[in-house]
Amino acid sequence: MTAPKKVNKSDAEWRTLLTPMQYAVAREKATERAFTGEYWDHHEPGIYRCVACNTPLFASDTKFDSSCGWPSYFKALNPDNVREERDTTHGMVRTEVLCNVCDAHLGHVFPDGPPPTGVRYCINSVSLKFEPFSPAAGASR
Repeated sequence: MTAPKKVNKSDAEWRTLLTPMQYAVAREKATERAFTGEYWDHHEPGIYRCVACNTPLFASDTKFDSSCGWPSYFKALNPDNVREERDTTHGMVRTEVLCNVCDAHLGHVFPDGPPPTGVRYCINSVSLKFEPFSPAAGASR
């Protein structure tokens, strides 16, 4: 697979494109409170895209209930579209997940997910926008 084309915008451009909460999470690495996001308990079939650049990130058929209060997925739709980085903030060592196209903070990934991958992408709802599958397309991607 080829590396995705990067999206680069100024801070001012991001501020005009994103709501204050989207900006805080995607650009400043904030976290929404558990069980408050739009997608933590969302079950409609479709694709979850990056709120900042519209890159497809996760499919609904990889979403699972992890009881953590944030949307959780056991794999990325396309591994080239997400990037992982070491995060040592808040006195913890975690693995941050970012959009590999626009560098938006998405959440974190943990090694406690279900088969077949054993990982849990724990993602802020506000970092995502949902695109339902069209009825004409059925359940295919």
